[in-house]
Amino acid sequence: MSNARSEPSRWSLTREEIASGAVRRQIIESGYPFAILSEEELDASLAEVLARRDDCEVWVFGYGSLMWNPAFHYAERCTSLLHGFHRRFCLWTHAGRGTPENPGLTLALERGGSCRGVAFRLSDEAVETELGIVWRREMVSGAYAPRWVNLRNERGTVRAVTFVINHSHDRYAGLLPENQVAKVIAQAEGGLGPCAEYLHNTVEHLEDLGIHDRSLTRLGRQVTMLHNT
Repeated sequence: MSNARSEPSRWSLTREEIASGAVRRQIIESGYPFAILSEEELDASLAEVLARRDDCEVWVFGYGSLMWNPAFHYAERCTSLLHGFHRRFCLWTHAGRGTPENPGLTLALERGGSCRGVAFRLSDEAVETELGIVWRREMVSGAYAPRWVNLRNERGTVRAVTFVINHSHDRYAGLLPENQVAKVIAQAEGGLGPCAEYLHNTVEHLEDLGIHDRSLTRLGRQVTMLHNT
């Protein structure tokens, strides 16, 4: 009998897959060990955030894979700066970039410092539709807490929705040592591919934007070294 570990089935994070519910089904079928929010809970969460919109333009702030694969329609995008939060690998992933048996780590926003990323402005007439896509991508388990933040970019100060870590959720990994984070990322793989690919894609797209995240670059070197040993 073979003891080889089976490869996780592949799926994609596209607008069509998200809107059709295919991504949700893939997560459920992966053996995902946490509760998944219902459609009603997702709609209620989105409505609560929109109720605090204050009649402003709606931007969405991406600091990880949203930067290079937003999967929603937008009217404008630009590099932006967020004060008061920094990106960190502190969120366990048991489906997209890991499995229930071998979870990976993805990025979330932790308090303190600052973070450069990409802000996407939504057309006024498409706000609910496009945020609905974002919610069904980012808020599957409630591991993020959506909130309004102020960003600085070429337009001045804009209000944006972003997703910070929910410290009370079981997927919160806490402040892990960098060498442990590198080991997890080097080994994990899920339905969206290797966790290392997620890290390297993020670093590459940040550099394309002229953003140099020294901690992620250093982490990427550690992961590459682990793959070469």
